[in-house]
Amino acid sequence: MNNENSKRKPYVREMKKDWWLKNAFYTGYMIREGTSLFVSIYAVVLMWGLLRLVQGPDAFNAWLESLQNPLAILFHVIALAACLFHAKTWFALAPKAMRIFKGDQLIPEKPIVLAQYVALAVVSALVLIIVA
Repeated sequence: MNNENSKRKPYVREMKKDWWLKNAFYTGYMIREGTSLFVSIYAVVLMWGLLRLVQGPDAFNAWLESLQNPLAILFHVIALAACLFHAKTWFALAPKAMRIFKGDQLIPEKPIVLAQYVALAVVSALVLIIVA
C-alpha cells in the first residue's frame, strides 16, 4: 500500500517526559537504572586508581590524596548508597530473571534472594579476613 496518496495520518502516541513517575514500578525501574550511572563512574574511579598504582608510589599517593577532597567523599557516599540500592534491587530481580526448578516444582523467590545475601556476606567476610 502506498502511503503517499493516503489522507490518513499515522497514529503517534503522545509520550510525556514524566511518564515513568505515574507508575511505582516504572519509577523504581528508572531509579535503579539511574544508580547504574554512579556504579559505572565509581568503576572508572577505581580503574584510575589502578592506573596510578602502576605508574608508581608517587602517582598512587597523589590519587589517594585526591580522594580526600570533600566532593570526592560526598561522591563515594552517594555511590555507596547507589551500589547498595542497585544490589538490593538486583537480588530481588534475580529469581524473576532466572527461574530455578527442582523437578517440576518452581523454587520460591525468598530462598533464592536469601542465598544471594548469604553469599554476599560470606564473600565480604572472606575479603575482610584476607585484607586484615
